[in-house]
Amino acid sequence: MRSSVSGLSPAYFAMVMATGILSIGASKLGAPVVGSVLFGLNIVIYLILLALSALRLAWFAPDVLGDMTDHRRAPGFFTLVAATCILGTQSLQIAHNLAAAVALWSLGLVLWIGLTYAVFVALTVKRQKPTLDDGITGAWLLAIVATQSVALLSALIATHLAQPYRLELNFLALSMWLWGGMFYIWMISLIFYRYTFFAFSPDDLSPPYWINMGAMAISVLVGAQLVQDTQGAPFLLSLLPFLKGFTVFYWATGTWWIPMLLLLGIWRHVYRRFPLRYDPSYWGAVFPLGMYTVCTLEMAKALHLGFLLFIPRYFIFAAAAAWCLTFAGLLHDLAARALGRPRAAAPQPLS
Repeated sequence: MRSSVSGLSPAYFAMVMATGILSIGASKLGAPVVGSVLFGLNIVIYLILLALSALRLAWFAPDVLGDMTDHRRAPGFFTLVAATCILGTQSLQIAHNLAAAVALWSLGLVLWIGLTYAVFVALTVKRQKPTLDDGITGAWLLAIVATQSVALLSALIATHLAQPYRLELNFLALSMWLWGGMFYIWMISLIFYRYTFFAFSPDDLSPPYWINMGAMAISVLVGAQLVQDTQGAPFLLSLLPFLKGFTVFYWATGTWWIPMLLLLGIWRHVYRRFPLRYDPSYWGAVFPLGMYTVCTLEMAKALHLGFLLFIPRYFIFAAAAAWCLTFAGLLHDLAARALGRPRAAAPQPLS
């Protein structure tokens, strides 16, 4: 137990994010039983990961603090914020439990404030820093996903509240949505620069690079929700053309990334024959697939773009297949640990 807890990845809450968005997508696309089962499973996963994280903090506090100042591992802490808010979204949309959603939103907001400033201040004042090509990965975009997850749950809760709280929560959601977009521009500029002007090996193309698309997908979902909330917030109504335009802008950007990431994946695993085995970071690739499904569905409804509805109807199967394969990998990994088998060494690319 101590050995497993000591090596727990800060980004493991991406499993909750992936399971949660697949649950929401299944519920919205005519499979409410699947959505409810995944919701129940997600509660269990979230509580287990919380308990393991608490144990790691109690037993290995220096390691946790070290992760928060590590340029590669620190962004993984933002999965806790996103997981909390995604679970809150499930509570509202699947269980219709407003009290649970508000409690998780409150926790998510506190975590977002604390982690945002703790992580970025720590990385800023750190004396020894890696070069750009060694320090930045797609996982940095988890900060945007965390921001937009708070914005999403704020907008959803606002629809269930009376004034003036409805207006105030919508303003918070809009502000965080815009900040998340600005943050994405900062981050993706550095990531794209690292892509094109530094040597790129198969080992560099880690699964969290799918967050390049996932960060835009959740931004689309927030935008679509804000468009639908305009009746409860007059200032949103005055911004309606802007909201619609930026929502499509985010969707187009996220859509562009999908073929690019698929081609890079083929280059990594087929051309360069990089071995494929379970790693917690793969949950960071499952989440964007589910989020793209849900965001396209909601944008098509909010903007009356019915011709796009065929995308979520088929994309949900890709998200479900990715979730099943990753979950099977997790079970295999846990079985190997239970039987006392040593984990396989980290795969090395074949030249």
